[in-house]
Amino acid sequence: MVQFCYPDSMPRHARIDAPTALHHIVIRGNERRKIFRDDEDRNNFLSRLGMLLQQTSTACYAWVLLSNHVHLLLRTGMVPIATLMQRLLTGYAQQFNRRHHRSGHLFQNRYKSILCEDEPYFLELVRYIHLNPVRAGIVKTIDQLAGYHWCGYGCLMGNGTAAWQDTDSVLKHFGKTAGRARRQYRRFMEDGFHQGRKPELTGGGLLRSYGGWSAIRKNFKRGIRIKGDERILGSSDFVGRVLREAEEHLQARAELAKSGIDFETILEKVAGDYGIDPQELKTGTRNRRVAEARAILCYCAVRHLGERGATVAGRLQISPSAVSKSVQRGHAVLKKRKVDETLFV
Repeated sequence: MVQFCYPDSMPRHARIDAPTALHHIVIRGNERRKIFRDDEDRNNFLSRLGMLLQQTSTACYAWVLLSNHVHLLLRTGMVPIATLMQRLLTGYAQQFNRRHHRSGHLFQNRYKSILCEDEPYFLELVRYIHLNPVRAGIVKTIDQLAGYHWCGYGCLMGNGTAAWQDTDSVLKHFGKTAGRARRQYRRFMEDGFHQGRKPELTGGGLLRSYGGWSAIRKNFKRGIRIKGDERILGSSDFVGRVLREAEEHLQARAELAKSGIDFETILEKVAGDYGIDPQELKTGTRNRRVAEARAILCYCAVRHLGERGATVAGRLQISPSAVSKSVQRGHAVLKKRKVDETLFV
């Protein structure tokens, strides 16, 4: 008999993330109301998104803005996706409310974040996201879609200027030269032009991952044990591996806390490694040696302790954006020095 297996040791609705994980993000307006009223709103959102993607080395492969919702296909960079999304949505909502003289929630509850298996979903998700304007009736033809400013398809076809969109990682699947790749990708899009809504790509879960009950019933008599989780889109093996790694990560953090390893402990270790006064790391000074040590501290605090960027920023008297940049730099420094980062935790 097929069994649905959910982890007992983790909250059902907890976010799941991992280094280089692929995420399909869906953001909706509260009560399905508009989150973009004009092009100034859209440009504001994209400007904030691009800045955060570049600051955190987060890859964006596909995106589309519609009046009351957004789709993004992102790969986790130097900070958790949740950290990036919190900064993006909080900043945009505040600006939107000020500009339009309103108050209250702009977005519907929590945004949806589905961790996806690269194969076979990566290219299907790129196509699904970029065909949203077609399903919404905004454009009628593939040529119109290429000229639609608020969708990443145009950038893939060479018509856009979103420097933060990773077009190369998509086009390399379709050809060795840009021209051939774009022609092949256009054909790929045309093949899916009339596919309509695909619920298996809009959320995780066992049914979606396996394409519905008909696919699951094929394994019914085999007694196959299938893992499923609403936060994950992928095969049973992929779901199991993601949940196992997430559990191990939580356990590692718990062990650090149990051992008394906290922010101050890491601060002392990093300062000792650089031979500087620990208090110097809390001054915001731009001294090269201190700044490098601070970058490693930020990286270890965010990655190993799970500290929020805003919390680290407050402790070090720097801005949250500076923390994001420091996390990226800290990882690069450790890699260049070939230092085992666990020495600091």
